[in-house]
Amino acid sequence: MKVLIATEKPFAAVAVDGMRKVIEEAGAELVLLEKYASKQELLDAVATAEALIIRSDKVDAEVFAAAPALKVVVRAGAGYDNVDLEAATARGVCVQNTPGQNSNAVAELVFGMAVMMSRNMFNGTSGTELKDKTLGIQAFGQVGRNVARIARGFEMNVSALDPYCPDNVMEDAGVTPVHSVEELYRLNKVVSIHIPATPETRKSIGYDLIASMPKGGLLINTARKEVIDEEGLIRALDERADLKYAADVAPERAAEIKERFGDRVFFTPKKMGAQTSEANINAGIAAARQVISFLTTGEERFRVNK
Repeated sequence: MKVLIATEKPFAAVAVDGMRKVIEEAGAELVLLEKYASKQELLDAVATAEALIIRSDKVDAEVFAAAPALKVVVRAGAGYDNVDLEAATARGVCVQNTPGQNSNAVAELVFGMAVMMSRNMFNGTSGTELKDKTLGIQAFGQVGRNVARIARGFEMNVSALDPYCPDNVMEDAGVTPVHSVEELYRLNKVVSIHIPATPETRKSIGYDLIASMPKGGLLINTARKEVIDEEGLIRALDERADLKYAADVAPERAAEIKERFGDRVFFTPKKMGAQTSEANINAGIAAARQVISFLTTGEERFRVNK
């Protein structure tokens, strides 16, 4: 069994050591491709691999075509829109993610940005506190639940929207369920987005929702830039000088938005939600274990394609 770890942004060395231990103790061969500079390097390396572990690396139809022995791809992280699921299914390849491994890291980033934006980027002017403010969580998965847990420490009033999560699960976490996206944005001074980028969600958050937020509204996006309608965002920020936007991925028009709105917007230089040593290690080792489980027992618990 040959397992390829292909990462333009490498795992931490301690994570690779842990992954190597899991893979080699199972009798598999580990091949490491880090900081590769061209797609051809990936195509060459994957040619004989039975399993592939990636981070944000793109795995498209060309990659699958170059990997006739490939059986499983595991994305070390929750999002998997960098993998062509249709191409994977057509080739009979199982695609998995590692949900929950990065969730605390992302949730802590949400509050890092929430405090920073509430304090006006620490620019010397008077800001506001999070205590007693309303927080709306859009999607109550692993990240959303960690956001809710941290919010309790800030003594915020938390509500959440997730049509796939029963109301009683939210209520048991001290969270008030809401049942429409319009209600979520209208009622909450801070909204934290945790939805995936799908055909249904792309550009789903635009002017009407953002402009409906209460005075002093703050929108935080640690999900995907594609879920934001940038035209609508710009219009809302232009019309409402009290609104702010912070994101863990720069929008397409980031330079223009930053120039126009200054300290009312903030974007990380690259996606930083999972960029902690703990999350890096957790996701990497989980990916290695899932690969070995699939190759040895056929375990598909975290499969994301059909």
